[in-house]
Amino acid sequence: MFISEKIVIEIKLIKKIGCLFLLLFTFEFSYAQIPGIRGNPLQNFSNIGNKSGSDTIGFEHRNDLKDSITISYHHLNSLTKEFLDSSINDFGKYYTVPDGYVTLGNNGNAAYPVLFTPILKAGWDAGFHAFDVYKYTIENTRFFQTTRPYTELSYFLASGKEQVVKVLQTQNIKPNWNVGIDYRLISSPGFFQTQNTNDNNYRLFSHYQGKRKRYSAYFVLMGNKLGSSENGGIVNDSFLLAPNRKRRMTVPVHLGSDSLSQNIFSTKISTGNLYNDFTAFFRQSYDIGKKDSIIINDSTTEYLFYPKLRFQHTINFTSSSYEFKDTLSNPYLAQADSAFFQQNYDTSLHPTYGLNFSVKDKWKFVSNDFVIRQFPETKNLGQYIEAGMRLENFSGYFYSGKKNFYNVVLHGEYRNKTRNKKWDAVLNGEFYATGLNAADFNVYASVARTLNQKLGDVQISFQNVNRSPSYIYEGSSSFNFGNNLKTNKENITVLTATAINRRFTLMARNISITNYTYFKNFYQTEQYNGLVNLTQVTASAKTKIARHLNLYSDFIVQQTTGNNPIHVPLFYTRQRLAFEGNYFKNLNLSTGIDVKYNTPYKADNYSPVMGKFFPQDTVVINNLPQINLFFNFRIKSFTAFFKAENLNTFNIEEGLAFTNNNFAAPLYPTPGLVIRFGIKWGFVN
Repeated sequence: MFISEKIVIEIKLIKKIGCLFLLLFTFEFSYAQIPGIRGNPLQNFSNIGNKSGSDTIGFEHRNDLKDSITISYHHLNSLTKEFLDSSINDFGKYYTVPDGYVTLGNNGNAAYPVLFTPILKAGWDAGFHAFDVYKYTIENTRFFQTTRPYTELSYFLASGKEQVVKVLQTQNIKPNWNVGIDYRLISSPGFFQTQNTNDNNYRLFSHYQGKRKRYSAYFVLMGNKLGSSENGGIVNDSFLLAPNRKRRMTVPVHLGSDSLSQNIFSTKISTGNLYNDFTAFFRQSYDIGKKDSIIINDSTTEYLFYPKLRFQHTINFTSSSYEFKDTLSNPYLAQADSAFFQQNYDTSLHPTYGLNFSVKDKWKFVSNDFVIRQFPETKNLGQYIEAGMRLENFSGYFYSGKKNFYNVVLHGEYRNKTRNKKWDAVLNGEFYATGLNAADFNVYASVARTLNQKLGDVQISFQNVNRSPSYIYEGSSSFNFGNNLKTNKENITVLTATAINRRFTLMARNISITNYTYFKNFYQTEQYNGLVNLTQVTASAKTKIARHLNLYSDFIVQQTTGNNPIHVPLFYTRQRLAFEGNYFKNLNLSTGIDVKYNTPYKADNYSPVMGKFFPQDTVVINNLPQINLFFNFRIKSFTAFFKAENLNTFNIEEGLAFTNNNFAAPLYPTPGLVIRFGIKWGFVN
C-alpha cells in the first residue's frame, strides 16, 4: 500500500512540473502571435518608433525597441567584452558536463578531463578536485551590462530521470549598476546502484561604477552544495553480460547497495561525498586621473575619466567542508561495505558504531588583498603596472583538532594591450613570503599578436609554479590514513603556443613536473622523484563539406616519457557531422552525428573516500567509439536540444538491448542508451 501511494504522489508531482513548463511555453508563444511583440532579445535593433498615433481604446501597436536589448559581460580581471553565445551546434556548451570530460557514469559523479591539466595554483589548496566541473567559482562569474532586464531559463531532462534546471536573471538598476542571479540544480538517480547525485549552485553578483567613473565595486555571494553517492564500482564486469542484469540497477556494487530506488525527489546521500562551500567576495577600487565629459543635450552629460593611479582592495571569505560518509541502514549490506573498507583502506567498521564510517575536513579562509595600479598611457586601460600584497588567514578543522595558518603574499603584474589591439603582453607573478606555504611562487608571461583578419591571433606563454602539495596529503588531514610521507614542493613548468583564426584553432603545450604528488592506491600517498614530461597537441577545425553540411573536428595527442604515474590516451578525437541552415526566416537548425574516440590506455582508478583518481597498471580501458545523434533548433530566443547518446552500446546478441557498456575507469561502466532533451529560453522582461 505504501509503495502504490508513493508512486501516485510522484506521478502527481511530475504532472505538476509538466503543466508548469507547458504554461510558460504557451504563455510565451501566445504573445509571439501578435506582430511586432517578440524580437530576438540577443540582437541589437535599430530605433523603430510607434507610428500608429492612435488614442482609441484597443490593441496598442508595440514599439519593437521595448523588446530589444544590448547585453554583454566580462569576467573579473578581464579586459575583454563578451556576448551571449546563441549557437546551437554543440550541446556540450549548455550541459553541465562539458565535452572533453568523462564522468564515472552519472551527471554529478566524479569527473576528469581527457586533456591532462595539472594544478597551476601556488599556496594553500584543500586537495579535492574531482567535482570541480560542477562548481560556481569567482573566475567563471560573468558581470553583465544590459539595457533591459534579461532572463534565461534552461531545463534538461534525460533517461534515468535526470533533471537539470538553470536560471539566469540580470538587469541594470541604473545605467552604471548591474545585479544578477545564477541558479543551477542537478538531480539524477543514475543507472547503477548508489549513483544518485544532487547538486545545488547559486550565485548573486553585482557590478557598480560611480557616475563619474572613479569608483568601482564588484560583489559576489556564492554557494555550492554537491552531493554524489559512491558505489565503489561494480563487483565484476561479468555481471554486465548476465541476461537477468539488463536492468542495470540490479548489478551488484561494492558500496551502499541498500536501495534500487530511482526516485527523482530523493536527495539523500547515504554513502558518498558531500562537498559544500560558501564564498563572499567584495572588491572596490578608486581612481585618480584626468576627467572629461561630453554634453549629449541640454539635460544629459556623459562623464569620461582617464585613470592614472588606482587603489584597489579585495576581501574574500570562504567556508568549505569535504565529507565522505557511509551510513547504511541494512546491517547485512553494511558487512559487504566493511569488507571493501578493510581490503582497500585497511580500515575496520565496528558494530559498536553502527557499522558507519565518516571522514571530514572543514576550512575557513579569509584574504585581504591591497593593490596599487598605475596607467602610464592616458586613454589606454590595457596598459598598466601594479603591485600588491595579500594577507591570508585560514583555519582547518580535523578529527585531530583545529589548526590556524596564515600566508603573506607579494604579487605584481605588467600588462600592455596596445591601443591598436594588435599586441597584448602580460607578465605577472606572486611570491609567498612567509606562512604555511612560504617560498611558493607562480610566474606567468604571455605575448599575443593579432596578425590580420584571415590569419587571426597567435600567442606564446610560459608559466612556472612552485607549490606546496595539497593539504589532503598532510598528516593532520582527516583523510590521511596513517601516511607519513615527507613531501617536497612540486614544481610545474608549462610552455604553450596557440594559433586561432576562423578556420581552425591549434595549440601545442609541454608540461614538466618535478616532485609530482599523488595517491598510489585507494589511500596511500606517494611523491614521484623523477621528471614527468608531457607533450600535448590539440586542434579544432570547421570544414564545409557541402552547402548545408559542416564537419566539426577536435583532436588531442598526448605523450608522456618514461615510467611515470600520469596515464593519458595517446589520441582522442571528436567528430561532428552536422546539417545546418536557416529556414522559414526564424528557424535555425543543426542536426547530425557526434562521434568520440580515444585509443586504449590504463585509465586511472578511483578512490571514493578520498575523491581522487589514482594510477593503476593492471587494466587497459579499450572502449568502442561513442556514437551520438543530435537534433537542435532555435526559433528567435527559444532553443531546443535533442540527443541520443551511446548508440554504440547496442548489443545485437540481446535484441534491442543497449548493454555493451564502455568504461570510464576500472569497474566503472558508463550508461547505455541515454535520451536527452533540453530547452533554453531567453527573454526580455
